[in-house]
Amino acid sequence: MSISNEAVEALISEAFDSVEVTVSGDGYKYETTVVSAAFADLSKLKRHQLVYKAVNEAIVSGELHALTITALTPEEVA
Repeated sequence: MSISNEAVEALISEAFDSVEVTVSGDGYKYETTVVSAAFADLSKLKRHQLVYKAVNEAIVSGELHALTITALTPEEVA
């Protein structure tokens, strides 16, 4: 049982205001880039914790096995 890229994207998008999310994956390993002002002044660890919190239900259920996260502020992307 696996989760679609779109479903992972939706879970993350629902957890943040004004967020840009891209997700790629093969049904087992996923990679995401999340751009949000919510990451301002947060460490890399805290940023990742926020994203993991958004997808925790899918991890616990076994739908999501591995997620590589890039979490940036809009200023870091510019």
